[in-house]
Amino acid sequence: MRILFVAPYPIGQAPSQRFRFEQYFTLLQQQGIRFDTAPFWSAAAWSILYQKGRLFKKALFLLFSFLKRPFIVIKAIRYDFIFIHREAAPIGPPVLEWILTKVLRKKVIFDFDDAIWLPNTSDSNRMVSWLKNHGKTAKLCQWSYVVSAGNSFLAQYAKRVNDNVVVNPTTIDLKHHNQLKKHVSKDMVTIGWTGSHSTNRYLRMVVPVLKQILEQFGCRIVIISDQDPHLLLKGYNFIRWNKQEEIDQLLQLDIGIMPLHDSDWEKGKCGFKALQYMSLGIPTVASPVGVNRQIIDDSKNGFLCSSEEEWINKLSALIKSKTLRVNMGKAGRKTVEDRYSTKANVSTFLSLFAK
Repeated sequence: MRILFVAPYPIGQAPSQRFRFEQYFTLLQQQGIRFDTAPFWSAAAWSILYQKGRLFKKALFLLFSFLKRPFIVIKAIRYDFIFIHREAAPIGPPVLEWILTKVLRKKVIFDFDDAIWLPNTSDSNRMVSWLKNHGKTAKLCQWSYVVSAGNSFLAQYAKRVNDNVVVNPTTIDLKHHNQLKKHVSKDMVTIGWTGSHSTNRYLRMVVPVLKQILEQFGCRIVIISDQDPHLLLKGYNFIRWNKQEEIDQLLQLDIGIMPLHDSDWEKGKCGFKALQYMSLGIPTVASPVGVNRQIIDDSKNGFLCSSEEEWINKLSALIKSKTLRVNMGKAGRKTVEDRYSTKANVSTFLSLFAK
């Protein structure tokens, strides 16, 4: 069997790819399955894509990426399956996907982990948002041999046009996330958040909460991201995300938070932040939105908070009790081991390629 993975980003760089399919590459090799990758953006383009300015260079990278993309059609002939993560190209109609499914009659697995049929404009993509073709998501679902949906909300959308839909959750490779937080008694507990620049807007939801927690307990607040969110919060520590140091960065946290708005876009999210914290034994406090309700059993393996008062009370309980942090951290780790690890999800992932 041969598989071609078609994806937007360079291999090893984007969390959605790393935790959706890249971490299964070793497994595929062990199974004797051959595969290749075809990212849209080069590593050089990715390194400047979200930097301010440099528009001419970005435009050149975009042009070059589009010019080389049609070669996928020739390359695809050799493969039994084409696995497309999100889209073959970031803007424009799904021409390549149409050729692959309708002309070459290839077995395409379409994988998505966000409600990408909805417009979601951020500061980083505002200039090209009008070129995005959100309507193509339904077409990709319809044309595909199998749809791999990150949660039940996404699967429900795909099932409107395709009966062959698999709920394939975002998972954590516990061979990589192999350390556990060692909770110790301390005078200053660290509350933290990790995420990209595109999701740091959710942090603003809990700034009033964090201000009150700081005043009451004098905690350390840590933000791990590719860009400083410039919160109106005095004294927080910004740590620039680094893939090689990712685990050590996360292990600085005693408590991990995942605030979310409650809309269809957020219902499409796959709980990745929560899973990262929980896999390391870090107690997690999150908004009860979408898949978070399935991952977290409130007050057992984490906390769910619907109001500012709940955020304050539940964070306070964790700050005050090392025992609670330890027990909740262990329960969270067990949840990942049993339901959201690559080991637990192997059969589901391999089922996508059943002939």
